[in-house]
Amino acid sequence: MPFVYPRHRRQTHMTDNTTATSTVPDRDRNADGRPENARPRDRFGAPLPRGASNELIDRVEPEDVCTSLEQTHAAAVELFDQQRFFEAHEFFEWAWKGPFTPDEERPFYKGLAQLAVGYTHTQRGNAKGAASLLQRGIDHVGPFGPIHAGVDVARAIEDARRFAETVEAVGPSPDLTFPRFPRG
Repeated sequence: MPFVYPRHRRQTHMTDNTTATSTVPDRDRNADGRPENARPRDRFGAPLPRGASNELIDRVEPEDVCTSLEQTHAAAVELFDQQRFFEAHEFFEWAWKGPFTPDEERPFYKGLAQLAVGYTHTQRGNAKGAASLLQRGIDHVGPFGPIHAGVDVARAIEDARRFAETVEAVGPSPDLTFPRFPRG
């Protein structure tokens, strides 16, 4: 079943950036006073200048819409297959750092998050970042293979290596043919 964004989302960004907890002028803070970046983003998740049009208007925070590891994983996979790698990365990162994941699974989800952000760097034109994050992702998911948590880990590694070679040969671009999520 495709992941569908809810029509509502909890607002966590403060409108007044002059809180007593702020040590950085004009720094976005959430309701708890923690730093956040509420700047608009391009379709690949890169921050845009304030006042620019936000290209990720449907973006939601995983913690606002997911109540289980399985739901978080499924949403990330759906976003990955839509080549929305920045958002997929955020969901995998939530699986990595969130409250539902057993400690022994955290390195696996860290690796999936790194693979997704490696593809994000490719979309943004950053070959060095893409290569680095794809390799880190491979290093983290590798010990869990060949199949783990519904992921064909061996294929994820093969796809990432092949993709890194393509980026090295032709350069990074959002127009490359990205792999689909390697379901196992």
